[in-house]
Amino acid sequence: MTQTADDGEDTSTVVPLLVPRDGHLQPITDPVVLADWARRLATPGGPVALDAERASGFRYGSRAYLVQLRRADLGTALFDPIALGDLSVLDEPLSRSEWVLHAANQDLPCLAEIGIRPRRLFDTELAGRLAGLPRVGLGPLVEQMLGLGLAKGHGAADWSTRPLPQAWLDYAALDVEVLLELRDAMADLLERQGKTEWAQQEFAAIVAAPPAEPRVDPWRRTSGIHRLHDRRVLAVVRELWLARDALARRRDLAPHRVLPDSAIVAAAQARPSSPADLVALPVFSGRVQRRQATLWWEAIDRALRLPAAQLPTVTLPSDGPPPPGRWSTKDPAAAARLQGVRAALALVAEQGGLPVENLLAPDLVRRLVWSAGTEILSPDAPAGGGGLELTASARRRTVPVLVSVWTPPTGRLRRTGPGRTRRPLTPLTPPTLLTPSTPSTPSTPPTCRGRPIPWSGGWPSGCAPAGPGPGRWR
Repeated sequence: MTQTADDGEDTSTVVPLLVPRDGHLQPITDPVVLADWARRLATPGGPVALDAERASGFRYGSRAYLVQLRRADLGTALFDPIALGDLSVLDEPLSRSEWVLHAANQDLPCLAEIGIRPRRLFDTELAGRLAGLPRVGLGPLVEQMLGLGLAKGHGAADWSTRPLPQAWLDYAALDVEVLLELRDAMADLLERQGKTEWAQQEFAAIVAAPPAEPRVDPWRRTSGIHRLHDRRVLAVVRELWLARDALARRRDLAPHRVLPDSAIVAAAQARPSSPADLVALPVFSGRVQRRQATLWWEAIDRALRLPAAQLPTVTLPSDGPPPPGRWSTKDPAAAARLQGVRAALALVAEQGGLPVENLLAPDLVRRLVWSAGTEILSPDAPAGGGGLELTASARRRTVPVLVSVWTPPTGRLRRTGPGRTRRPLTPLTPPTLLTPSTPSTPSTPPTCRGRPIPWSGGWPSGCAPAGPGPGRWR
């Protein structure tokens, strides 16, 4: 058995994994065989490792084209959800087991699309982050914790290919083969670090998290759009993006394979006045794009004919804070709060042996400090799904630190509403300490230069935060 140090560092020779333990497997495409697996999974057993392979960059959307499953007593199975239609027959049997995934948030949406959802979860990637390990990709983590080497090279392949090459299938089978053993090694490491309860809360938060809300104006993510500041030009980008998206969906192709972002931005900047002008542009002069010239021109023409009132705004209205670099001029008090909070959280993270973003999501920190709001730290605040935001363990470690550096605003003005009117913010009290079920002060507070940081009052002499970066002191 591979031996690891307390910090997860591997102390043995890496052994390459070349062939799956169950031999060369083929995807299951027969509903009868699928039903048999459902019956077998309904019997009592241990955790179930799952993984999914997609065709991102090749096909439209992020559907699963292969699903791998392994239970220690049943072995490994590869399922073809395209041939089978869906895997919902497995949902009830799988609901009885803990699921083991790596970077679960990447696979759970596509697994939900084919009818299976976890009730209990262990995420080995998230466990690695909580444990403070330097590399948490599946390959590096398996090497660190188990001393085993996984083959590389097929993760970004076109998994919609049929038939799938045997080398790809072996790669897929090996991924789930190591997950169960990795789960046990990570659970042991978290237990030694005293982070088991915290990890369980984070895993439960992922399971309970609702589906992501549809993105507002997804066309605004077009690469290169940040250089465009004219509303008419942005309207051309929007119409071309929508036309491309509809065509990509019909053809089941990744949108950039239909028309690259660079071509959309180039056409918007050029604003061609006729189809002839359009096909004279470099990308649109090619044989493939000339066949679609009418489609692209109609989109451009729609944008050029839009009334001014229907043109998109240059930026979306936002209730969020401005970029931190502008805080010192917009609100010096908020900038000072952010500096103190970042420095204090960096100390807590260093003491806990994990990245600072695993204590509180950076966006949450910025929103909290800018608004000086208390509601997101209240006992009833929801846990963050995979963002490590507000589980009880995270709150227990972070809220006292926030309070220790808190300086509520007094009379600051903020621009709000469509008319950009200004109204005063009501001064707020510091956030309420912790939940009623947790102690108000952690047993071991963070220290600076050997002295504890108080949960209220000033900083120890020589330990006041200096500068915006974490871990800087004067």
